[in-house]
Amino acid sequence: MANNNPIANQENLHFFGDVCKNFDYAAQFTHHDAGLLDQIKSCNSVYRFRFPIRKGDGFEVIDAWRVEHSQHQSPTKGGIRYSEMVNEDEVMALAALMTYKCAIVNVPFGGAKGGIRINPKNYTVQELENITRRYTVELIKKNFIGPSIDVPAPDYGSGEREMSWIADTYATMNPGQLDAMGCVTGKPIALQGIQGRREATGRGVAIAVRECVSVVEDMKKIGLQPGINGKRVIVQGLGNVGFHTAKFLAEFGAVIVGLCEFEGAIYNEDGLDVESVFQHRKETGSILGYKGAKKEFTNSHLGLEQDCDILVPAALENQITAANINNIKAKIIAEGANGPTSPEAESVFYSKGGLIIPDMYANAGGVTVSYFEWLKNLSHVAFGRMNRRFEETANTNLVNMVEGITGVALSPLQRSTIIKGASELELVNSGLEDTMIRSYHEIRETFKNTEKIDTLRTAAFVGAINKIAVSYKNLGVWP
Repeated sequence: MANNNPIANQENLHFFGDVCKNFDYAAQFTHHDAGLLDQIKSCNSVYRFRFPIRKGDGFEVIDAWRVEHSQHQSPTKGGIRYSEMVNEDEVMALAALMTYKCAIVNVPFGGAKGGIRINPKNYTVQELENITRRYTVELIKKNFIGPSIDVPAPDYGSGEREMSWIADTYATMNPGQLDAMGCVTGKPIALQGIQGRREATGRGVAIAVRECVSVVEDMKKIGLQPGINGKRVIVQGLGNVGFHTAKFLAEFGAVIVGLCEFEGAIYNEDGLDVESVFQHRKETGSILGYKGAKKEFTNSHLGLEQDCDILVPAALENQITAANINNIKAKIIAEGANGPTSPEAESVFYSKGGLIIPDMYANAGGVTVSYFEWLKNLSHVAFGRMNRRFEETANTNLVNMVEGITGVALSPLQRSTIIKGASELELVNSGLEDTMIRSYHEIRETFKNTEKIDTLRTAAFVGAINKIAVSYKNLGVWP
């Protein structure tokens, strides 16, 4: 008899295999013991489980996972994906990418990921709350969640609401734990979240793109003028990551010429107003029919193949494959999503003279600001609260002294700009920007200075492997 259990009968997917292939290829450029490399590559803990919920007049059994890929740093960190496409292979792959991602941007977490196999649109708010709380209880029972153990976050299909349910469930089951709110990040501001978290991943992708195109030497090689101003960009996905990526790239001076969603794609070589398209989709349920578009396609993948300088796939994995890579006209692919480009497509794209900003660096803005939120939860003090007034007073005294010595009075705008102390949002954005800039140039230096490394992805893996290896050695696990 056939086994219809979706947990036991996994789809024949190879996302984790692709991640491991990239790891193995990069490992040859390092000098670590084979056993240590195997430890770094493997998933330490895979927890798969099923639980029933009441739905309507009956019951439904929900399939769920939590994977902790590496405990070389504690806690582990990674989002929870709500999707009917979730499977064990995907969760393992995403957990592994989280490990390498945290290492690349110097965030002291191990990698983890969670998944619940549901389509959130098919459930009421009450049913979603029941699913989320039951999922959290299962994690608590197996010690797979906690501010010093494993800290989830939002991912595809989940957001602040779900994180608040997780935080409340954990706090309820751990009465008196002072740091309970640090068990999860991406929470609402009112529940000890942090300013800037919602847009952090998209902002990080935009900063990564801006930094990449600012390098004159690299742009010359691929035939682009340096600088973000005027660069034509197509973004796939108008969710949280895609919307904010497009928004910030436009603010930096890029021209958003194309937007793609599951229902189709729109294009205008003169540029699209991202906010206007977003509102149109909110009102009509589709980006199609937008009056500012000169072209539209019911096949969303055709939108990826239009003329542009930079393509940002910010939806799901395996969107750019051997089947469509030869139709991609962009010179740069900036991976806002996890694993949107297959290894075969990447090889072809580089052979054509393109450049890929890899996912495990490009979309690390979310985990970076999650780290800031976790620090805020542990310290129980909002960033800027203790020093902002002191800075403003000190700056006011300095400005008054300079005006007195020079006899030149500053305008009110000049005074307020100089005097103003940094808010939490400004500090978060500053920390995020510094992290993304420094990390890009670390990857680029490895890319330039290590013989035979042929992609930024391989360079990022090499950097991550070396940092993780140091952590294991410092733990005394390897001599």
